[in-house]
Amino acid sequence: MVSPKYHVFVCGSSRINGTQKGMCHQKGAVDIVQKFMQEIEDRDISSDCLVTNTGCFGICDKGPVAVVYPEGVWYGNLTEDAVEEICEQHFEGGKPVEKYKI
Repeated sequence: MVSPKYHVFVCGSSRINGTQKGMCHQKGAVDIVQKFMQEIEDRDISSDCLVTNTGCFGICDKGPVAVVYPEGVWYGNLTEDAVEEICEQHFEGGKPVEKYKI
C-alpha cells in the first residue's frame, strides 16, 4: 500500500463520462498535472508525493486548483512556476506557499 507524505489532487475538469471540459481544463490543468509529476520526479521525492487528476472542485474561478493532503491546503490560479514553488517550499521545505493558497 502506498502511504505518501503528500497527496496532491489537481482539478482536471473531468466529467462523469470522462470528458475534460471546464475552466481548469481551459486554463491548462493538464499541463499543471504533468508539471507536478515531472517536478516530483526531478526532485526525487516520488516516494513522498502522489498526484491524482480529479473532477471539478466547484471553484472554477480560482482554477487551475489543487488540494494537498493531509493538511488540506488549497491552491488556486496555478501556473507551472507555482508548481515549482509548491514542490520546493511545501513538499521539500514543509511550508505551504501562502501566495497561492485559497
